[in-house]
Amino acid sequence: MRFSPFLALALVIGAAGAAGGWWAMHSRGAEAQAAAADAKLESQLADAGINARQRGAIEALVRAYILEHPEILPEAMDKLQAREAEARLAPLRGAIETPFPGAVLGNPAGKITLVEFTDFACTYCRSSVADVEALVGANPDLKVVVRQLPIIAPESEPAARMGLAAAAQGRYAAFHKAMFSGARPSAASISAAAQAAGLDSAGADAFSRQPSVRQELERNLGFARQLGINGTPAWSVGGQLMTGAIGREALQQAVDAARKG
Repeated sequence: MRFSPFLALALVIGAAGAAGGWWAMHSRGAEAQAAAADAKLESQLADAGINARQRGAIEALVRAYILEHPEILPEAMDKLQAREAEARLAPLRGAIETPFPGAVLGNPAGKITLVEFTDFACTYCRSSVADVEALVGANPDLKVVVRQLPIIAPESEPAARMGLAAAAQGRYAAFHKAMFSGARPSAASISAAAQAAGLDSAGADAFSRQPSVRQELERNLGFARQLGINGTPAWSVGGQLMTGAIGREALQQAVDAARKG
């Protein structure tokens, strides 16, 4: 039996993905799912006319390739983790794409929705502001739903609360820009951003203490736990979940994919 390098590569990638899936399923105690996957593989091999001897040869080849190219395993696991994250996102997508009233950048009626989990104390979120502004400028049909995720510093929560108060006054975009262009969150910088955004300070202070604001922050923390998000920024668009300051190009590619989808 002869194998081309391309066939070998396909088999290795498939085997690595299957191995990752087997490990993930068993790590959750889903033996029945693993058995079903094994049975499906046996059926596919039988349908392809591959007998036990041929399978042994393939497995030996795959093993040798993996030992020679172990760098493919992290790539396979990254793909597996991305698929699992997207599976967790699917039932939550409608909820996370529904903004706290007013906490939106770009076109509020846009057909494409990008969700950003952010923290005003996050350096990487600060560096992503220009990327999001450029993205909004280049995509008139883009709505950016901003979800406050105050997890970095003690001052993150009061800044997030004021951000939601700004949203209630229809001044979220102005506050967002002022907060990220100013000093790190503190009583002084939050007050300065509120003033720069033109907020009614007394009304904003009162609103920031309302139960609905606390509930929104708890809700966002709950979304983060369910999605496995443990840092900011994190992004969701078109059913895809991404983390980190990934840059304008990667965000645009995700938006384009969502638009085509």
